[in-house]
Amino acid sequence: MDLLNTIRSFIKVVEAGSIAGGARALGISPAAVSQNLARLEEHLHVRLLSRTTRRMALTSAGSQYYARVRLIERDLALAEQAVTTPDSEPHGRLCIASTSAFGRHVLAPLIPAFSARYPRLSIELLTTDRRVDHLREDVDVSLRITPQLEDHLLARHLARIPFICCASPGYLASAGLPSTPESLREHRCLVFRFPVDGRFLRWGFVRDELRFEAEFGQVLISDDIDALTQMALNDGGITRLAEFIARPYLASGALVPLFEYGAGGDAYAQTEPMDVYLCLADRFAMTAKVRAFMDYLQEQLGSEWRVSE
Repeated sequence: MDLLNTIRSFIKVVEAGSIAGGARALGISPAAVSQNLARLEEHLHVRLLSRTTRRMALTSAGSQYYARVRLIERDLALAEQAVTTPDSEPHGRLCIASTSAFGRHVLAPLIPAFSARYPRLSIELLTTDRRVDHLREDVDVSLRITPQLEDHLLARHLARIPFICCASPGYLASAGLPSTPESLREHRCLVFRFPVDGRFLRWGFVRDELRFEAEFGQVLISDDIDALTQMALNDGGITRLAEFIARPYLASGALVPLFEYGAGGDAYAQTEPMDVYLCLADRFAMTAKVRAFMDYLQEQLGSEWRVSE
C-alpha cells in the first residue's frame, strides 16, 4: 500500500468536503479515492469518515487523524527543498493574499518587477477583505491590517501607513469645514465596513498623546475603499483614506485634507496611521520564495511607508 497517497486522498476529501471534490483536486477518479480511503481505514483499523448517500463527516478518530496529517505534504516538500536546493533561486508557486486596497494600489504595481527578478516564480495575487485561510487556500503569505490579525498566525510588522481625512471642495462648500474630529458627528461620513463581521473600521486620532475615536452622525457605508473614494470625489461626504490612495486626488485638488492643523486655536489632532503586517501560517512557511518577497517589499517600501512612532 502506498500510505502517502492514501493519506493525500484523505486530506483532499476532507478539504473538498466530498469524495468527488477530492478526486478533482487529485486528478483521479472518485472510485480510486474511495479505494484509497478504504485502504487507509483498514490500515488504521478505525473509521475516519462517516459516509452516507447525502453527506460525509469526520468521525472523532478522523478529526484527530486529520489534525495530525493535514500538513504532511507541505512539510515533506519543505524538507526536500531544504536539503536539495538550499541556495537555489526561489521557484515554484507563490500565492500572496492582501487586503483589497493595499493589494490593488501598492502590491500590484510592485509585482511585475519582482517577477522579472525571479522568473522561476509563478505568482498569484489574491486581493480580498474577507478572512483568508492560509492552509485551505494554499496561501504562502498574507498582508493584513491590525483588525485582521489572527492569533494562530505569525505576524511581522511591515509598514505603518499614514491616513488622511478628506472631502471634496464641493461637499465642504455646502456642509462647512469641520474644525476638529469631534465635529465629524455633524457631517456625513463615508465609512468602511469589514465584510467578514460587519464591523466599521473606526477612525482613530491622537491629540496630546491620547488616542480617541471619532463619533459618526450620518453615514454612507461600503465594503470597498475605492467605492468610498468615488463617493468622496462626487461630494458624498468626508472619508478617511490611506495616503497612497488619497495622494493623487490631494495633489490635483479633487480632495481637501482635514485636521492638518487645529482650527481656531484647537490642539492639533493627528489621524491615526494603520499598521500592515506580513503574516505566515507558521515558522515553516518562511521559505526561500517568501523570504525573497519579504525582502523585496522592505526594499521597495522603505521609509516612505513609515511614520514616526
